[in-house]
Amino acid sequence: MKRTVSAHLTFSVDSRADMVFAIAAALPGEGATLEESLAFVKDGVAIDPIELGDLHGGRLHRFVSEPGELVVDYRAEITGRSAPVAVDPLDLITYLRPSRYAESDLLLPTAQAEFAGLSGRDLLAGVSSWVGSQLRYVPGSSEPTDGARDTLLDRRGVCRDYAHLCIALLRALDVPARLVSAYAPGLDPMDFHAVAEAYVDDQWHVVDATTLAPRQSLVRIATGRDAADTAFLSNHWGLVSVTRMEVTATVDELPTDDVRDLVTLG
Repeated sequence: MKRTVSAHLTFSVDSRADMVFAIAAALPGEGATLEESLAFVKDGVAIDPIELGDLHGGRLHRFVSEPGELVVDYRAEITGRSAPVAVDPLDLITYLRPSRYAESDLLLPTAQAEFAGLSGRDLLAGVSSWVGSQLRYVPGSSEPTDGARDTLLDRRGVCRDYAHLCIALLRALDVPARLVSAYAPGLDPMDFHAVAEAYVDDQWHVVDATTLAPRQSLVRIATGRDAADTAFLSNHWGLVSVTRMEVTATVDELPTDDVRDLVTLG
């Protein structure tokens, strides 16, 4: 499998800002290779960011930008698929806890009522199908502060909302679950994508209730408790506005996906 991804972003920086980007593909594990280029240019002058290691192979790029136009270009080619890595026992605690956007404690009654008796792959397929049937995918329909409970009440959202609801329901049933931001070949309309990962059968498996892109060809960017840990940009001090965003993701052969299959993110 060969996947090619890119992001071209332009920002208007209105005042001095501390900026942290999460747009680079996570470092692959054994079985895959990564070739990439990344450039930050403000008013024609290149910026050299600090690279910081994040969770699960993710990488953050941080710098302080003065006011002006900032252009970000990223491109990567990933060949092969990473083999599953050893599971950190601490993750199985961290990703069971309620979090900012995945209020599993509030959705416990719903989870118990809808998925009683299900476990393993049947539970993942059941949650994915149920969330997909309960929500409508409506671009721009959710607010940045909406959590899983808001999404369920509103019955609509975008990929991160679908993922948050899946995560909250799974955690409520004592299944560790987390959010992954990703490049997604086959996604339409193309953008950064968000999916859930759930721990069953001794491994992390992808859950994507939107079914908008095959899970087998996803490229991990960032991983965390919810969208608070995986945003493509965090900025502090100054005001920053996105003026252009173009994301691409392709694969040499688009896989066929089935919600009942267990899929690892490689």
